[in-house]
Amino acid sequence: MSDDEVLLSHDDGRGVRTLTLNRPHRKNALDDALWRALRDALAAAGEDREVRALVITGAGGAFCSGADISGGPRAEHPTYRMRMLSDVALTLHELPVPTVAKVTGVAVGAGWNLALGCDLVVATPSARFSQIFTRRGLSLDLGGSWLLPRLVGLQQAKRLALLAETLDAEQARTLNLVTWVVPESEVDAFTDGVCDRLVGGPPVALAQSKALLNEGVDRTLRDALANEARAQGVNFATRDATEAFAAFAQRRDPHFTGTWAVPPSLTDMNGSARSPGPGHEERLRQAD
Repeated sequence: MSDDEVLLSHDDGRGVRTLTLNRPHRKNALDDALWRALRDALAAAGEDREVRALVITGAGGAFCSGADISGGPRAEHPTYRMRMLSDVALTLHELPVPTVAKVTGVAVGAGWNLALGCDLVVATPSARFSQIFTRRGLSLDLGGSWLLPRLVGLQQAKRLALLAETLDAEQARTLNLVTWVVPESEVDAFTDGVCDRLVGGPPVALAQSKALLNEGVDRTLRDALANEARAQGVNFATRDATEAFAAFAQRRDPHFTGTWAVPPSLTDMNGSARSPGPGHEERLRQAD
């Protein structure tokens, strides 16, 4: 795998990591090396607690022209490659940090579904989108069969999948497949501004909300309410909840860190929970 198949740019001052698909000579089509690099880069971003937001984009004026099929049929069974695609889609979907796709030029096939797998999509007027699979004698992959009906409804999803139409950025936005359409000259600054707002949010609460929304599309109301109650318990165990109340009272912007509110005195040297003993409520108030 070439070291420059995926470019990593981590702004330590902001906590934003950018993954740039870097095969411009193929309009960033995903070959085996790029699939592996993307999977590993996504996993690394999810494990790095310094990363508070992730941007995926493409080099050379294109986002991604889908899977690279230039080599023709292969000897190996396709299930091996599909396993790699599934790993990428699931890792992206389950990342605990907010993700933003910055799309210029083409985003087709698996490339479009890579963008749709992100939480937010910023596109320029030059962006073009297509579920191109049927033109290649293939069916949807990289999560498209799950994503499209949830984003546009079943009938429109069938239109996009069966007819493989090409949409411009405004058409995609009308169908709720693009969050914002921004002029080319402004897209970098606009995406930076979105990321600044995400980085400024409470990281644990953002992760909880993202997971709740992702899970909620398949759940009953009873399931969703139980999950929301569980998530709020996690949020109240961070200092961010206390910080938000204090900032509101003091009429200032909150500073969110995602740190645990339970003081170290409540755990032993091995990190195991122990009985807090008398007076622990007062110590908690003092810790906050």
